[in-house]
Amino acid sequence: MRLRHYISALDFDRIKTWITDERTHAMWCANRFSFPLSREDFDNVLREHAEKYGDCPFAATTDSGEAIGFFCLSTDTGTNSPMLKFVVVSPELRGHGTGCEMIALALRYAFGFAKAERVRLCVFAQNEAARRCYEKVGFTETSTDKDAFSYKDETWDRCNMEILK
Repeated sequence: MRLRHYISALDFDRIKTWITDERTHAMWCANRFSFPLSREDFDNVLREHAEKYGDCPFAATTDSGEAIGFFCLSTDTGTNSPMLKFVVVSPELRGHGTGCEMIALALRYAFGFAKAERVRLCVFAQNEAARRCYEKVGFTETSTDKDAFSYKDETWDRCNMEILK
């Protein structure tokens, strides 16, 4: 697996097929993007987040360059603690360690190249598979925001997690 910057023209058409239902979509992005994903909205939100939070979108790829994962890494230069956002892996690779491998590479980038001291992320408590992946890589829960997000008739808690260098 390799990491490279996300390239809309190469990656979007593949990524848009990874989230096929509204609940999974909400669990992934807290409805920051439209559902179903459109290139225009996706690229606009990524651009807005880059300008506002310093987000840098990445694609995890096979050695041949095919996108198999996606995430954004924002950098808070004041605290030197980037935030990992919008983490998603191709559905056919979920449950096989691909997400953990991608997150490990993201951490190598954050701690090595970006010189971060800690990396943070938020995940909904109900997203048990993602939580297990983050914990397996070494993230620990620092706090939980109760009833942070509503989806239809459900209310989800948001777990704040971090890993230190």
